[in-house]
Amino acid sequence: MKRFLIIVSLLALCALIAIIAINFRVVSYSDGRIFSIDDLNSEPRVGIVFGARVGEDGVASNTLHDRTIVAVEAYKAQKIDRLLLSGGNDEPEVMKKLAIELGVPESAIITDSMGLRTYDSCFRAKNEFNIDRAVLFTQDYHQARSIYLCTNMGIDSLSVDTKRRDYLGERYFWLREYLSRIGAWFDINFR
Repeated sequence: MKRFLIIVSLLALCALIAIIAINFRVVSYSDGRIFSIDDLNSEPRVGIVFGARVGEDGVASNTLHDRTIVAVEAYKAQKIDRLLLSGGNDEPEVMKKLAIELGVPESAIITDSMGLRTYDSCFRAKNEFNIDRAVLFTQDYHQARSIYLCTNMGIDSLSVDTKRRDYLGERYFWLREYLSRIGAWFDINFR
């Protein structure tokens, strides 16, 4: 029994070390790639806006609303030339409606309703929409994973933090993200 407990403890320690190492690896991709809108140069890039929850009433969650309005601000500042609104279900259409209301012409908007996960959004941006250079619009807790995935799929990626307020359940988002980075690493290395 003692030997069994030692083996289990060693395996648990190895798993913990692997989890920490994978998170460091994913986060390292964001070094030097996170900017404010003002600090972005005006090289032609597409803005990728990642989906988030839409309420049953069809209204964007605070997370989704903030991602969209910051991307619109970057578009108006001529830091990006188009928007790719990627998410599942009705998320892209909700983002599109908001972006148009805020002054983005429909001709500058691409929607992708098959971006069910961050991995899918990045994969489809590269393989379906032929995007090679992008600015990713998402909150701080999601930036590292987004940059990691897009970069590993061949998209030269920068990111802008869209966090404009504190979000209900934000601690959960950070914990979820820590675990999601492991999934992203496995997607890139073994998928």
